[in-house]
Amino acid sequence: MFTKIRMREEKGFTLIELLIVVAIIGILAAIAIPQFAQYRRRGYVATVKSDLKNMYTAAQAYLSEKPASTVPYSVLTNYGYKPSAGLTSQTGAMGASLGTFSAASLSDTTIHGTIDSTGVITGSF
Repeated sequence: MFTKIRMREEKGFTLIELLIVVAIIGILAAIAIPQFAQYRRRGYVATVKSDLKNMYTAAQAYLSEKPASTVPYSVLTNYGYKPSAGLTSQTGAMGASLGTFSAASLSDTTIHGTIDSTGVITGSF
């Protein structure tokens, strides 16, 4: 008459377990996303500073050949300078004792800097 209904062995996660996992992933994401933005900004700053130093080095190479002249930005590529892809507004001219070169980040427009004829980098970093 009465048949015993046997429950199958059920496999899987309970709703509580799934909610706990989703909550943990949310907490980790809330911690990681702001850090990721800071890492990206530091990368943009490093790119601008590196390019400014490379401009300065190329200008010094030019000035070693022609000491009494001014180095326009346009000739730096002939002296080993290769601009990074993430930069914009690379301009300037430099002599042996005066002048500056400047560069700005294409990805973050708040990052820009200049390097003077003594090799000092300034800007908004």
